[in-house]
Amino acid sequence: MPRQLNLMTGLLGLGMHLGGWRHRDAWSGQVMNLDHAIEIAQMAEAGMFDLLFLADGNAVRQMDKPALFAANSPSDRPAVFEPITLLTAVSQHTKSIGLLATATTTYDEPYSLARRFASLDHLSKGRACWNIVTTSYPDDALNYSRTQHVAKDIRYERAREFVDIVKGLWDSWADDAFIEDKATGQFLDPTRVRVLNHVGKHFQVKGPLNVARMPQGYPVLFLAGQSDEGRELAAQHADCVFAVADTMPAAQAFYADVKGRMGRYGRDPDSLRILPGATIYIGETASEADEFFEELQSLIAPSLGVPYLSKLVEMNLADFPLDGPMPDLSGPTLGIASFRKSIAEMAARDNLTIRQTYQRVLPSMGHVVFKGNAKDVADQIEDWFTSRGADGFNIGTPVLPRCLKMITRLLIPELQRRGLFRTAYQGNTLRERMGLPLPSNPWGVSQARAAE
Repeated sequence: MPRQLNLMTGLLGLGMHLGGWRHRDAWSGQVMNLDHAIEIAQMAEAGMFDLLFLADGNAVRQMDKPALFAANSPSDRPAVFEPITLLTAVSQHTKSIGLLATATTTYDEPYSLARRFASLDHLSKGRACWNIVTTSYPDDALNYSRTQHVAKDIRYERAREFVDIVKGLWDSWADDAFIEDKATGQFLDPTRVRVLNHVGKHFQVKGPLNVARMPQGYPVLFLAGQSDEGRELAAQHADCVFAVADTMPAAQAFYADVKGRMGRYGRDPDSLRILPGATIYIGETASEADEFFEELQSLIAPSLGVPYLSKLVEMNLADFPLDGPMPDLSGPTLGIASFRKSIAEMAARDNLTIRQTYQRVLPSMGHVVFKGNAKDVADQIEDWFTSRGADGFNIGTPVLPRCLKMITRLLIPELQRRGLFRTAYQGNTLRERMGLPLPSNPWGVSQARAAE
């Protein structure tokens, strides 16, 4: 079968533009709104999207930045459902679309996390995904009995051990361990379970997990690390990788680098999907898309744009002239270094001022923008896809529900017409629908599955 796009989108209803929630077409009553989440999920499933993404953190952010805190910038999420709880609810209103949640390896425990995602995979009949993060927001540490964020090298060292343990726990039971034989009275086969007995530098976990083996074996595993440590972790463990790139050459370089590392772990590069973020402004005509874009841009004043750009690059830009050049951003970061690096390269390449930089960055939160009518946007997506800059995209919708409705009505049919995107879901699990390999099963294939 020819290679096809994988597409995902966010589950929260705020939209991806900083001023999106203020637009006349945006939903009202966004806080803790399950109905909106279900509507997004059902719209995306009708559009044949691969999966929905629920980003998450473990703190109320930006309280020290009054302008951002009051305006609720899209990535801050001061009041949201716990991800697995929400995705479990959404799973009962959908049938095929994948369900991706962020969970941290720095401020969680392997056993608890393994159990939550295994439960979601069973409840959704094989649609769970885990976005593996080491936590980018330093103040999360203050909610976990710490006085400061864990150092980056320790976070990645802990993450590698964490993921190994979780996989070991997910391998606790054979597929056919639970016999449930009423005639003999044997509920399970004691020979088809194993104890992990992990003792390492950061964790000590006995096991086994008290959840049966999942329909997918493991959830689909995502990583967002753009650093060298993050790329190496992705090459070893990830099924999908988020990417941050605002130009095709940057996307192609990242794509080639991560996939080029996979051979040392015995992995086929085609078994990994690289999905850059892309915010889409689409209209019936190109001029309609342009007008919509400019309308949203007019909702961002410098009093909001500068603090948000400061957040992305982890530097207080209010101390610099608004119409002067961007300052040097080469120093280290505690959070997501990829955004600072991408923004610094863009500002230097195009000789942008601070004002011009936030005007360029905020429509996509640092990702690429695709804008125009359905043909225009499909041309851009196809170019990135066929040029090996992406295997698909994490699509940002500036205003909800308007933009997702437009994408499913205008863009998806155009991608399908070109043979780039599915016209129906196939397979029993998300892994099968995305063409991702099943994890190696240490127990082999059960007799029941072999007979299928």
